[in-house]
Amino acid sequence: MLHEFIGRREELALLEEVYGAKRSGLIPIYGRRRVGKSELILRFIGDKPALYHVGKKGPAALQLREFLQEAALVAGEPLLANLQARDWKTALCALVDRWTRPEKLVLALDEFQWTAAASPELPSVLQECWDRWWSRSGKVLLLLCGSYVGFMERTVLGRGSPLFGRRTAQIHLKPFGYLEAAEFHPGYSLADRARTFFICGGVPLYLRYFSPDRSLEMNIAENFLSELSPLYREPDFLLREELRDVESYYAVLLAVATGSATNREISLQSGIGERSLHYYLQQLLNLGYLSRRYPLVGGPVILRQVRYVLGDPLLRFYFRFVYPNNSVILHVGPARVLTERIRPGLASYFGTCFEGLCREALPLLYAREEVAAAFEVGEYWDRATQIDVVGLRDDAWTDLGECRWGAVRTAREVVSDLEEKVLRYPNRRNATIQRRAFTQRPLRNAVRTAPNVRWHSLEDLY
Repeated sequence: MLHEFIGRREELALLEEVYGAKRSGLIPIYGRRRVGKSELILRFIGDKPALYHVGKKGPAALQLREFLQEAALVAGEPLLANLQARDWKTALCALVDRWTRPEKLVLALDEFQWTAAASPELPSVLQECWDRWWSRSGKVLLLLCGSYVGFMERTVLGRGSPLFGRRTAQIHLKPFGYLEAAEFHPGYSLADRARTFFICGGVPLYLRYFSPDRSLEMNIAENFLSELSPLYREPDFLLREELRDVESYYAVLLAVATGSATNREISLQSGIGERSLHYYLQQLLNLGYLSRRYPLVGGPVILRQVRYVLGDPLLRFYFRFVYPNNSVILHVGPARVLTERIRPGLASYFGTCFEGLCREALPLLYAREEVAAAFEVGEYWDRATQIDVVGLRDDAWTDLGECRWGAVRTAREVVSDLEEKVLRYPNRRNATIQRRAFTQRPLRNAVRTAPNVRWHSLEDLY
């Protein structure tokens, strides 16, 4: 069953623009696994002459042979399939030299890291082809796609790469924001769209696993709580494909997911010494699985105030609810684990996730309110208080926000807590404070109760 293609409008527009230009184009496309890079390319080349080649862990000769077989079909030159090419330069030039159609040929090399691993000379070969023949010919749009962000930044985009400085544009494809993620489930309530985003994040593959025909809890059970579930081993697959010493990374992720936030706390919980811990934290930060947070007040970051959180929603949910219960799942089954181990903690968990969604929404609110100043969005904490949303703006305003996912009795209750936190915030710039309150549902008489507060429910955010 074919899925409706969702989002990626800006990326598709960029690809179309470069394809329609007179000169040839070279665009690296990279990003974490499962984010939809291949789907983007296949959508783009759907109505265009294109060779789409997927690299693999295999010998160079095998990949060259597959490339030439694909080239024979695309160019309508059957003899290409039997060409005795022993290197990529011969194969690539044979295809492009035989390309006589007026349209550009899209040459898409997906999983480029595996092709280059088998043929380390390939980036230099592409550089020679580009410089000597392709760049001014107007015949080729070269797409180099890879999932290893570090590899792509070094081997394709980095200063030491043979291809450095030759790209026409680049696409760092990231997970969808909460608004585009909601398009995957138009029949869900706003609350369930948010809850699904809290679990799946903006990764298209994960979002598609959540069926609109099942409740949220049933989707959790179907996708996570069985050895046959599609997401039961997904974190293990992600980590083992990109990292060594996976057990240590598991220990770090579990520590962070269960509340350890500082270097010292993570070290104690994981059993990894603080000196060694830095390496594991940095690797997870580079992959986007961890995020680094600090109290936002303006000025330099104080290292001892830095906290670590799981930045990837699926890993955050998995290490909070699934991984600690793996043995129990096998022993008592999904239904009891969901009822006894997961359901009691979901409301609190979603409340924390809602704070992140509100921070993500603040720039969109600024755009709607026509705020033209530059800004930075984050949070603030100290020993006495926690402020969920902080927006530092260059127009001498600071936004402070309180987030409430669960039931709220009265607007006055929210305002009372917010005012107390405003008093505790170190307003070093002496900025004007804009108060904001974020709730799951609209509150009756909220504006009348506190006209100086900007009230936002899920209806406003979506």
